[in-house]
Amino acid sequence: MGCYMEGMKDEISVFGLQQFPEKSTGWSEGGRDFTCPDTSPSPVAPTTADRVRPGDVKIVAALGDSLTAAIGANATNVLEIPTEYRQLSWSIGGYGDLCDVITLPNILKIFNPHIVGFGKRSTVSYRPAALEDTGLNLAVTGANTFLLPEQARRLIDVLKSLPGISLQDDWKVITIFIGSNDLCDYCKNKTQFSADTFIHYVTESLDILQEELPRSIINVVQLFRMDRVRQVNDQSFGCVLQRFFCSCVVQPKESSPELLELLEVNRQYQERLEHLIQTSGRYEGKKDFAVVLQPFLKDIQPPMDQNGLIDYSFFSPDCFHLTVKGHEQMAKGLWNNMLQPHGNKSHLKTFSEEVKLLCPSEAQPYIYTRRTQSGTAASRAARSSTLSAAFLCTVLFGVSM
Repeated sequence: MGCYMEGMKDEISVFGLQQFPEKSTGWSEGGRDFTCPDTSPSPVAPTTADRVRPGDVKIVAALGDSLTAAIGANATNVLEIPTEYRQLSWSIGGYGDLCDVITLPNILKIFNPHIVGFGKRSTVSYRPAALEDTGLNLAVTGANTFLLPEQARRLIDVLKSLPGISLQDDWKVITIFIGSNDLCDYCKNKTQFSADTFIHYVTESLDILQEELPRSIINVVQLFRMDRVRQVNDQSFGCVLQRFFCSCVVQPKESSPELLELLEVNRQYQERLEHLIQTSGRYEGKKDFAVVLQPFLKDIQPPMDQNGLIDYSFFSPDCFHLTVKGHEQMAKGLWNNMLQPHGNKSHLKTFSEEVKLLCPSEAQPYIYTRRTQSGTAASRAARSSTLSAAFLCTVLFGVSM
């Protein structure tokens, strides 16, 4: 814990007192001693998305809602919930390094210490925030999916004017996670928050990025089953807040038609994302652009303590958003999915399970895309075909190839 405490001293001196109360509860340090045998970038900058190593990534960005904005992630009471701890966000926070907090940018810093775009400071929800604080964490607390195209457009505009980067030449990893607010609001407007509307705006956003962002890998994180939120309620005042900002999920009675309908729409959201990204082929036309569905949250259950009870140290005081512990699990799940091929991506069973960070393998040192997988399979098939031909020539004709 030495490097964590040193980081806290620096944080306090710059930004004032910041506490991570759950860090002192015996939480696993898994990931803070993370090292890989080869962290080097490609000898020559890759030109296709299927050959991007972690060390080739120069820019990180994120779009979405309050979970990406990291609202309440370091809150110790209900009054602090409006604070967005963007520097601690699982997909885009950049406070310190892995000794301080496990985030995707802090993992990537091991491979490229000079990446840019990560969130640097806290902001307050529903107030304008400076780019120097948010970084390229353009998520908006409370955002529904119909606002995602606006975030995509803003990201492009910011990248076009950001000094010190090359829009054309630098490789980017952009993480998108959105949709839970749509389900929280579903019963209020079933047309606006239908699966058709949800996938329409996701498609529009990805089309914008594909059209205007070269050299980009887009992580789209799969939604989880929202009914799991119903299990998180310790009868505190904070937990009562769930009934207001996610009423369509929390308020229906168990097994009621309203809840069953919501769960069916939730399932449709998941299936439509899978079709759009994995089978439609819509985003496979550009060699320097890839969209990858990362499913680590799809089947997740709430965290449990040693007594089999909900572990509330993973939740902010509103019993909905995640503390730093939860964000770290999200970061590890995302990173591991990025190094796993389609069809073999791990799913977290619960936020409280132990997760070990993976390293790129010697045989496959790249961030996986659909094309990476196809290329790897084709390469194996070609090698197998060559070996078979050589074997036949030797046996039949005594000729070596």
